[in-house]
Amino acid sequence: MNEHVIRPVRAGEWEKVKELRIAALKDPAAAVAFLQTVEHGESQSDEFWQERTSRGAEGRAVRQFVAEAPDGEWNGSVTVLVEEAGTSDIFEGAIERTQGHLVGVFVRAGQRGTGLTEALFDAALEWAWSLDEPALERVRLFVHEDNARAAAFYRRFGFRASGYVVPMPTDPSAKELEYVFERP
Repeated sequence: MNEHVIRPVRAGEWEKVKELRIAALKDPAAAVAFLQTVEHGESQSDEFWQERTSRGAEGRAVRQFVAEAPDGEWNGSVTVLVEEAGTSDIFEGAIERTQGHLVGVFVRAGQRGTGLTEALFDAALEWAWSLDEPALERVRLFVHEDNARAAAFYRRFGFRASGYVVPMPTDPSAKELEYVFERP
């Protein structure tokens, strides 16, 4: 993992959040990894990025974790959304149980296979399990049916396919597969 520090973002770090997200959206796997395009990301205002970063830095609803190298470069990120029972998810489906939802998983190509993704997931799950009132029952994520590399990592980490499938919002002919990690 090369001495990276895994930590939550801080509210004022919006420029780094933006840079890392744009890098993720430019990645060759972005079409099957993210629901946004690079054009969408680049068109967002500074206020958008400031607000997004602030939301991911504090509170219970969202927490973004980053992998910071000793030189200050951010080489990866994952975000946990808290989905409260009785609400709707990003696919407009009903949330039946309070759970976490991992989104925005990205590690720069040169850092893949170094343990950085595992470290980011460890931090995200540790935070998710630390929440109470109500406690999260599980953490889930969705993976595009053609993103075999990501699906293989999720299974190695301990996520399992639930069998729940939704159409990809940007291409309804493609499928997003739900993977879950039950509370230990």
